Parts: sequence; C-alpha cells; structure tokens
Amino acid sequence: MSTLPTLTTPLSVGVLGFGGLGQAAARILAPKREMRLVAAADGKGYIHDPAGLDADTCIRAYASTGTLGTIAAGGVLSQQSIPDLIAAAPQVQGYFLALPNLPNTFMASVAQQFIASGWKGVLVDAMKRTSAVEQMIALRDDLAQAGITYMTGCGATPGLLTAAAALAAQSYAEIHAVNITFGVGIANWEAYRATIREDIAHMPGYDVDRARAMSDEDVAALLDSTNGLISLENMEHADDIMLELAGIVDRDRVTVGGVVDTRNAKKPLSTNVQITGRTFEGKTSTHTFTLGDETSMAANVCGPAFGYLKAGIELHQRGIHGLFTAAEIMPKFVR
Repeated sequence: MSTLPTLTTPLSVGVLGFGGLGQAAARILAPKREMRLVAAADGKGYIHDPAGLDADTCIRAYASTGTLGTIAAGGVLSQQSIPDLIAAAPQVQGYFLALPNLPNTFMASVAQQFIASGWKGVLVDAMKRTSAVEQMIALRDDLAQAGITYMTGCGATPGLLTAAAALAAQSYAEIHAVNITFGVGIANWEAYRATIREDIAHMPGYDVDRARAMSDEDVAALLDSTNGLISLENMEHADDIMLELAGIVDRDRVTVGGVVDTRNAKKPLSTNVQITGRTFEGKTSTHTFTLGDETSMAANVCGPAFGYLKAGIELHQRGIHGLFTAAEIMPKFVR
C-alpha cells in the first residue's frame, strides 16, 4: 500500500501573537510532522529554540506571567519583540501572524519590519478588513523585491470560505452573488480579546479606533447589554477584494455577516458560503458550502493559515515572491 508523501525535514515556523489564536496555533502544530514551531512572540517578549517549542510550556508561561519572555529556556523579555525575534532566528522559514490588526495599519507595519530586516521567507495573516488587505496590496512590489512571499486573508473568512467560493464559482458562466454567513461560539470572550474587539469595530456606531480604546470593562458592559451576542451585517470584509482580484466577481456582489456568541462554545448558527450564479445553459443555481458546527473558530482559522503557509513555502522555494490571497492559491495540507 502506498503512503501519502510527507516532508522528511520539518519546516521551521514561528507564530507572532500569543493570545487565543496564537495559543491554538501552538496546539495545532504540536502533533505535526511537517512543521515545527521554533519561535513565538508576544508584546513583551519572545522565545526561540531551533529544536522546537513545547506548546504546553508556552501556554502556561503566558497564562501565569503574560509573556513568553519569562520562559527560562530561550525566553527573552523585549519591548520590540518582533524585530528582535527576526534578528535572533533568521532560519525561521515562515511565520503565522496571529496578531490583532488594531490599529488598522498594524499588520502592514509588521510586514514593513520584515522587509526592512532583510529576512526572506513566508508570512501568513488572517486579516479581515478590506482596507487592511488593500494596504498589503500596496506593499506587493516591496515584498517581492525583499524576497518575501506573503499570503494574506488566509483564515476562515477571509480564507477558507473565500477559497470555497472561488472553487464553487467554476460551475457558472457568471456569478451573481457570494454571501458568507458565520456563526462563532466562544465560551469566554477574554480568551479572544483582540478578535472580539475587531468584531466590535464592525458594529454600527463603532470603528477600529473606538474598539481599540475600549477597556475590558467597557467590552464586558457592551456584551452584557447584548446578552453576549455580537450581530454583524454587511461587514467590511476582505473576501470581496480577494474574489475581485481573482477575477471571479465584483466586490459589490459579496456580502459578509454573522453572529458571535461570547458566552457559549456552541455556534449560534452554522457558518456557510452561498455562491449564486448562471450556468452556461442559462440556469440560475446556488452552491452552499457549510462548515461543521463542531469545528471551532480556532480550527477554521489556524488550520487554513498553516495550509497556506506550507503552500507559500513551496512557492518561495521556487523563487516566487510577492503577495497572494487565499482565493489565488490552494492550501497544502500539513501532516
């Protein structure tokens, strides 16, 4: 019986940001054979070990001290943890940027730090906002010249659902609409503070600056007033620009909305993408791709992110640099 191909040497990867998604990323990587987590950073420090990091040790240290920099073996306290880690670990082949994009220019500023450092490798983000992805598009030439392969919008939505829409579109001669509806269940919102603030920024009467300025007490009070639910409609979501860049559908035909329950792990509704179009025979139909309710936000964000990271590393090894989106490249499954 033949076996599926697997990399003989694990790819050395890092995670920037160690909140809810960063910790989930470390847990997801722990059993993998094709990727080894060797570097991670938070706002107060970083840790690097070419032999690999222990996810449980990192998560315990972050929970007890608020930073990975306090870990005795390899931890370093730093107020500029990202550039310091880049300099300390030049052999890292790729990073998942599990960072909050608050302010809206933050992720672009991180990319510019990598460009300025001279590091060459692969970066993957799971950004949400169209305007944030547009900032990355503006850096496309700079990234290519720096020898960086950057994969943007590679989480769940944008990301997994955008890629599903791109694939489902192939049945049609013309796309009429792409509608993404998501349901997220989180038992404790404080485990995903940054993600929840980004969602609040999409609510009527709020923006990125207001959400960023909210204290934890402000967020808790808002959630108390909504019974823990965040309902979102017609969001500024980068699925639209990504599908437009891929030549599939104009951005004004893409809509994204959903409900986040910050008090229950069970999803308030099923996450799905609906692609409506006209076939070459002139018939109108709708494809629907629905995610299993048992899959968590972390699973649907971090899994695709590492799949795109693996694909990006393959592109980088072939000398292909610059910016790509989840609608342009198929992710590779990480074993």
